[in-house]
Amino acid sequence: MENDQRGKIKNFILDVDGVLTDGSYYYTEQGKVMKRFGPDDHDALILLKPYINIHMVTGDKKGFPITKKRVADDMKFPLDLVSTFERVKWMQERFDLAETIYMGDGIFDVAVFAKVAYSIAPANAFYIAKQKANFVTLSQGGSSAVAEACMHILEKFFESIDLSKIILKKGEGEWGNNMI
Repeated sequence: MENDQRGKIKNFILDVDGVLTDGSYYYTEQGKVMKRFGPDDHDALILLKPYINIHMVTGDKKGFPITKKRVADDMKFPLDLVSTFERVKWMQERFDLAETIYMGDGIFDVAVFAKVAYSIAPANAFYIAKQKANFVTLSQGGSSAVAEACMHILEKFFESIDLSKIILKKGEGEWGNNMI
Protein backbone atom coordinates (compact mmCIF):
# COMPACT_ATOMS: atom_id res chain seq x y z
CA MET A 1 0.00 0.00 0.00
CA GLU A 2 1.50 3.26 -1.09
CA ASN A 3 0.46 6.87 -0.64
CA ASP A 4 -2.32 6.33 -3.21
CA GLN A 5 -4.34 5.09 -0.22
CA ARG A 6 -4.25 8.49 1.51
CA GLY A 7 -7.83 9.53 2.15
CA LYS A 8 -9.22 6.13 1.19
CA ILE A 9 -8.84 4.51 4.60
CA LYS A 10 -12.00 4.93 6.66
CA ASN A 11 -11.96 2.21 9.36
CA PHE A 12 -9.59 1.00 12.06
CA ILE A 13 -10.69 -2.27 13.64
CA LEU A 14 -8.73 -3.54 16.64
CA ASP A 15 -8.66 -6.91 18.32
CA VAL A 16 -8.61 -6.07 22.03
CA ASP A 17 -6.78 -8.95 23.71
CA GLY A 18 -3.07 -8.92 22.97
CA VAL A 19 -3.35 -5.53 21.23
CA LEU A 20 -5.04 -3.11 23.63
CA THR A 21 -4.11 -5.46 26.50
CA ASP A 22 -0.96 -7.43 27.14
CA GLY A 23 -2.91 -10.59 26.32
CA SER A 24 -2.72 -11.92 29.87
CA TYR A 25 -5.73 -13.15 31.79
CA TYR A 26 -5.58 -12.93 35.57
CA TYR A 27 -7.39 -15.77 37.32
CA THR A 28 -8.35 -16.61 40.87
CA GLU A 29 -10.50 -19.49 42.07
CA GLN A 30 -13.47 -17.28 41.08
CA GLY A 31 -12.25 -17.25 37.46
CA LYS A 32 -11.03 -14.49 35.18
CA VAL A 33 -10.94 -11.29 37.22
CA MET A 34 -8.92 -8.71 35.31
CA LYS A 35 -6.96 -7.68 32.21
CA ARG A 36 -4.10 -5.21 31.88
CA PHE A 37 -4.66 -2.30 29.49
CA GLY A 38 -1.87 0.05 28.40
CA PRO A 39 -1.50 3.67 29.51
CA ASP A 40 -1.07 5.64 26.25
CA ASP A 41 -3.39 3.92 23.83
CA HIS A 42 -6.55 5.86 24.66
CA ASP A 43 -4.83 9.22 24.17
CA ALA A 44 -3.56 8.25 20.71
CA LEU A 45 -6.94 6.81 19.71
CA ILE A 46 -8.49 10.19 20.56
CA LEU A 47 -5.96 11.87 18.23
CA LEU A 48 -6.88 9.44 15.45
CA LYS A 49 -10.66 9.52 15.99
CA PRO A 50 -11.38 12.68 13.89
CA TYR A 51 -9.89 10.97 10.83
CA ILE A 52 -11.24 7.43 10.95
CA ASN A 53 -13.98 5.18 12.31
CA ILE A 54 -12.57 3.17 15.24
CA HIS A 55 -14.19 -0.10 16.32
CA MET A 56 -12.95 -2.84 18.65
CA VAL A 57 -13.64 -6.57 18.77
CA THR A 58 -12.91 -9.33 21.22
CA GLY A 59 -13.45 -13.06 21.12
CA ASP A 60 -13.15 -13.37 24.90
CA LYS A 61 -16.69 -14.23 25.99
CA LYS A 62 -15.84 -14.83 29.66
CA GLY A 63 -13.79 -11.63 29.89
CA PHE A 64 -16.27 -9.53 27.91
CA PRO A 65 -17.59 -7.62 30.96
CA ILE A 66 -14.02 -6.54 31.79
CA THR A 67 -13.35 -5.45 28.21
CA LYS A 68 -16.72 -3.69 27.95
CA LYS A 69 -16.00 -1.71 31.12
CA ARG A 70 -12.72 -0.36 29.72
CA VAL A 71 -13.47 -0.01 26.00
CA ALA A 72 -17.18 0.82 25.73
CA ASP A 73 -17.98 2.36 29.11
CA ASP A 74 -14.77 4.23 29.94
CA MET A 75 -13.16 4.89 26.55
CA LYS A 76 -16.49 5.27 24.68
CA PHE A 77 -15.52 3.19 21.65
CA PRO A 78 -17.82 0.66 19.96
CA LEU A 79 -17.10 -2.93 20.96
CA ASP A 80 -18.43 -6.25 19.67
CA LEU A 81 -17.98 -9.83 20.77
CA VAL A 82 -16.87 -11.61 17.59
CA SER A 83 -15.24 -15.03 17.37
CA THR A 84 -11.84 -14.99 15.74
CA PHE A 85 -13.20 -17.46 13.19
CA GLU A 86 -16.06 -15.12 12.24
CA ARG A 87 -14.11 -11.85 12.00
CA VAL A 88 -13.74 -11.68 8.23
CA LYS A 89 -17.44 -12.35 7.66
CA TRP A 90 -18.44 -9.93 10.44
CA MET A 91 -16.22 -7.19 9.00
CA GLN A 92 -17.42 -7.76 5.41
CA GLU A 93 -21.02 -7.24 6.56
CA ARG A 94 -20.21 -3.89 8.24
CA PHE A 95 -17.18 -2.32 6.55
CA ASP A 96 -15.59 -2.00 3.14
CA LEU A 97 -12.43 -4.07 3.66
CA ALA A 98 -10.62 -2.06 0.98
CA GLU A 99 -11.00 0.94 3.32
CA THR A 100 -10.10 -0.90 6.52
CA ILE A 101 -7.03 -1.29 8.71
CA TYR A 102 -7.03 -4.20 11.14
CA MET A 103 -4.73 -4.63 14.13
CA GLY A 104 -4.39 -8.10 15.59
CA ASP A 105 -1.86 -10.33 17.28
CA GLY A 106 -3.04 -13.92 17.08
CA ILE A 107 -2.51 -16.90 14.86
CA PHE A 108 -5.95 -16.55 13.28
CA ASP A 109 -5.69 -12.79 12.73
CA VAL A 110 -3.60 -13.60 9.66
CA ALA A 111 -6.84 -14.56 7.87
CA VAL A 112 -8.13 -11.03 8.48
CA PHE A 113 -4.81 -9.49 7.42
CA ALA A 114 -5.21 -11.14 4.01
CA LYS A 115 -8.56 -9.42 3.41
CA VAL A 116 -8.08 -5.83 4.60
CA ALA A 117 -6.33 -2.87 2.99
CA TYR A 118 -3.64 -2.67 5.68
CA SER A 119 -2.69 -4.74 8.71
CA ILE A 120 -0.80 -4.02 11.91
CA ALA A 121 0.60 -6.35 14.57
CA PRO A 122 2.16 -5.51 17.94
CA ALA A 123 5.75 -6.53 18.65
CA ASN A 124 4.67 -9.50 20.77
CA ALA A 125 2.22 -10.90 18.20
CA PHE A 126 2.37 -14.52 17.08
CA TYR A 127 5.33 -14.82 14.71
CA ILE A 128 3.22 -15.55 11.60
CA ALA A 129 1.04 -12.50 12.31
CA LYS A 130 4.19 -10.36 12.42
CA GLN A 131 5.42 -11.87 9.16
CA LYS A 132 2.11 -11.16 7.37
CA ALA A 133 1.41 -7.69 8.81
CA ASN A 134 2.08 -4.57 6.75
CA PHE A 135 3.44 -2.87 9.86
CA VAL A 136 4.75 -4.26 13.15
CA THR A 137 5.02 -1.93 16.12
CA LEU A 138 8.12 -1.74 18.26
CA SER A 139 5.87 -1.68 21.33
CA GLN A 140 4.06 -4.69 22.74
CA GLY A 141 0.33 -5.09 23.15
CA GLY A 142 -0.80 -3.41 26.36
CA SER A 143 2.37 -1.30 26.35
CA SER A 144 1.56 1.48 23.86
CA ALA A 145 1.38 -0.67 20.71
CA VAL A 146 -1.97 0.88 19.82
CA ALA A 147 -0.59 4.38 20.44
CA GLU A 148 2.30 3.62 18.11
CA ALA A 149 -0.09 2.20 15.50
CA CYS A 150 -2.26 5.33 15.71
CA MET A 151 0.70 7.62 15.10
CA HIS A 152 1.79 5.42 12.18
CA ILE A 153 -1.72 5.55 10.66
CA LEU A 154 -1.91 9.32 11.06
CA GLU A 155 1.42 9.83 9.32
CA LYS A 156 0.95 7.24 6.58
CA PHE A 157 -2.68 7.85 5.65
CA PHE A 158 -3.61 11.31 6.94
CA GLU A 159 -1.19 13.90 8.33
CA SER A 160 1.61 14.11 10.83
CA ILE A 161 0.65 15.68 14.13
CA ASP A 162 3.13 17.78 16.05
CA LEU A 163 2.33 16.68 19.59
CA SER A 164 4.23 19.62 21.04
CA LYS A 165 1.64 21.98 19.53
CA ILE A 166 -1.44 20.32 20.99
CA ILE A 167 -3.03 22.52 23.61
CA LEU A 168 -5.33 20.82 26.06
CA LYS A 169 -8.03 22.78 27.81
CA LYS A 170 -9.86 21.19 30.70
CA GLY A 171 -13.47 20.36 29.92
CA GLU A 172 -13.29 21.04 26.18
CA GLY A 173 -13.79 18.62 23.33
CA GLU A 174 -12.83 14.96 23.35
CA TRP A 175 -10.02 15.41 25.81
CA GLY A 176 -12.08 17.02 28.52
CA ASN A 177 -14.99 14.60 28.20
CA ASN A 178 -13.10 11.31 27.92
CA MET A 179 -10.13 11.60 30.20
CA ILE A 180 -9.80 8.44 32.25
